[in-house]
Amino acid sequence: MSETISKDLVIIGGGPAGLSAAIYAQRALLDSVLLEQEAIGGQVITTAEVDNYPGVPNTDGFSLTDAMQKQAEGLGAEIKVSPARSIEHLEDGTFLVKTPDTTYHTKTVIVSGGATPRHVGFEGEEEYAGRGVSYCATCDGMFFRGREVFVVGGGNSAAEEALFLTRFASHVTMIVRKDHLRAQAVVGREIEENPKTSVRFMTSIVKVAGNPTIQEITFKNTETGELTTETFEKGAGVFVFVGRVPATQIICDLVDLNPAGYVIADERMATKTAGLFVAGDIRDKPLRQIVTAASDGAIAATSVSAYLGHPVEG
Repeated sequence: MSETISKDLVIIGGGPAGLSAAIYAQRALLDSVLLEQEAIGGQVITTAEVDNYPGVPNTDGFSLTDAMQKQAEGLGAEIKVSPARSIEHLEDGTFLVKTPDTTYHTKTVIVSGGATPRHVGFEGEEEYAGRGVSYCATCDGMFFRGREVFVVGGGNSAAEEALFLTRFASHVTMIVRKDHLRAQAVVGREIEENPKTSVRFMTSIVKVAGNPTIQEITFKNTETGELTTETFEKGAGVFVFVGRVPATQIICDLVDLNPAGYVIADERMATKTAGLFVAGDIRDKPLRQIVTAASDGAIAATSVSAYLGHPVEG
C-alpha cells in the first residue's frame, strides 16, 4: 500500500512552468511537491539552442531548465520523478493525487503537463528532429537563414508560421495534403500575395534524408501517388504544424476545454474547479514559449498562495 502525505500544493509537470511554480511556491512558504513523470525540464531539454529567453542568450534547453531546477531546489523545493496517475477532487474541496508509490492529500494542484506537437509520421521525422525538422518557427526560424523551408499543414497556425519564416528563409513552401488551405481567408490571401511563399496542394512529405542536416526530401502526390525527390545542397528545413496534443488526460473531467483540447483558465490560471490551477502549454493562450510558461507558473503559484489565504507580494 502507498503512503499518504499531506501538502499545501502538488505541482504536476517539471518543465519551465512547473519549475517556475515551484520557485514561487517556496517564496510563499508553501509545503509543496513537484512531480515529473520523465525528465526534469520537460520537452524543452531536447532543444539544442535557445536564443529567445530574456537575459540568457546562447543557451540550450537542458542548461536553462537545469538552472531553474537548481534554483528551485536551492530554495528548498521538493522535486520527484514520479508520474501522477490520477487526481480526485474530494467533497471537502481538497484533492488526492496518486503516484505509483504515494498518495498526496493536497489543498491545491497546479497542472503544468504541457502539450506535445502532433507528428506527421514521415520517414526521418524523429531522426532529424532538432537538426532540420522543427515544430516551432519562433524557436528555430533564425537557424534557417537563406535556406529553403517547407511547412507541413494547411491551417491558421501553419500559414501564420509560414509567413513568420519568410523573415529568415529564402523561400517558404506550404505542403498541404488537400486541395485547399483551412486557414482563414485573410491569412490565405497573405500567403498568395507574399513573393516568398507558395503552396503545394495535394502533397505530403514521405521521407527526409541527409548528413548532417536535411539535404533530400521525397514528396508524394496524394491524388496520384507519384513520388518525387528534391535535393538541397545548403540544407532545408521542415516545420510541422498539424496541431498539438495537450496533456489533459487526468484533469479533463475537472476543467473546461476549448475545441482544440486546451484547458480554459482565467488570468489567475484558475480553472472551473476551485483549487485547481494550470500553467504552461496545457492551457488556452496565444503564445507557447519558455518565457510564457515561466510566467504562467509564477502566476499560478501566487494565485495558489492567495487562494490559501496568505498572498505574497513582490
